[in-house]
Amino acid sequence: MRRLTLATGISTFVLIIVGGVVRVSDSGLGCGPAGSGFHGWPFCNGDVVPGVDLNSIVEYTHRVLAILVGFMILALFVLAWRRHRQLLPVTGGLLVLVIAQGALGGATVEENLEEVYVAAHLGLAMLLLGLLLYLWRQVTDARSESGGPRLRGLAIVATGFVLCTIVAGGYMAGTQNYGRADYQIGDGAHHACGKEFPSCNGDFMPFGDSRLVDIHLTHRFFMYIASILVIALVVVALRRRVAVRYAWALAGLLAVQVLVGALNVWLDEYELLILLHLALGTLLWATSLGMTLQLSPARERARRPEAVAA
Repeated sequence: MRRLTLATGISTFVLIIVGGVVRVSDSGLGCGPAGSGFHGWPFCNGDVVPGVDLNSIVEYTHRVLAILVGFMILALFVLAWRRHRQLLPVTGGLLVLVIAQGALGGATVEENLEEVYVAAHLGLAMLLLGLLLYLWRQVTDARSESGGPRLRGLAIVATGFVLCTIVAGGYMAGTQNYGRADYQIGDGAHHACGKEFPSCNGDFMPFGDSRLVDIHLTHRFFMYIASILVIALVVVALRRRVAVRYAWALAGLLAVQVLVGALNVWLDEYELLILLHLALGTLLWATSLGMTLQLSPARERARRPEAVAA
């Protein structure tokens, strides 16, 4: 159970990054245009196996990996049903999430990569990874640390704002028109503030200038709040000497993530930086959630649950 949970978590992280590759490689509609129905999803241009087109191969690779993760989660559920009944709620939740994620992926393609679907798809992926992290702590019997209700509350709020920042970033990415025939560099909210950071078009937070500016600034707003909360969480945890490893990891990830985000604005060629930004954001979310779980009250559970007869 531990090995399968670890493998599924790593595979889910890889799946998220491959999803980023799909976007930056203009492969979002590589298996068929919007409105193509079953011809474009779950099939690829009407075929079970894609042809030699690069965009189709990239998109199909993402789908195959998603199917693999789905079967791994199904295996977790079956294993919990047969041997670890106390893990049925969390593995059942994972199964529901991965099915919903697959359906949402199909809807995202069908609806022409609309930004709402892109953001929801990314947010659901983060929840899936987060629930796998929770399962990992359950199967490894990870110990909790007492940081007090205030520190735990701060960790919960900080983790929530990190997730909101990621979802807002996914919505902003959805306005870039990646995968659409009318895509041109410079489209979308990513460039709404020009090459200015932390300023935006000569001001700090000029909400109301345009819809795209508002979308861009919403992502920055959540990022600023999340950064303040994470810094506060790190400072308090280090002063109390609680969850120290998580605190230092959060500090390092946040610093690098803000720098990479700024470089995404300042530079013209940013495809690789987008993937790095996505990877760091995912790790920041997982680390903040891991710290929150570390600070949660420990629940009584057996270190080695005995097998339950099927």
